Amino acid sequence: EVIDKLAALVTAAFGLVAALAWNGAIQAVFKAVFGTAESIPAMLTYAVLVTLVAVLVTIWIGRVASRAKTEKRK
Repeated sequence: EVIDKLAALVTAAFGLVAALAWNGAIQAVFKAVFGTAESIPAMLTYAVLVTLVAVLVTIWIGRVASRAKTEKRK
């Protein structure tokens, strides 16, 4: 059980590192396209876009996982 929890923690840590890397990359692209990223409208636009992408990807992953479970049972 300890090994399972440790594996989950390490996986979550790598996920956080990947998320931070993507955050930096997306901010750099956003800044290159829209100019400064320090204004409130730019920050809000960035937050909304990232949220929308996160929601869409989460839905997609859920559907893929559901299909994989269904196929595994067959």
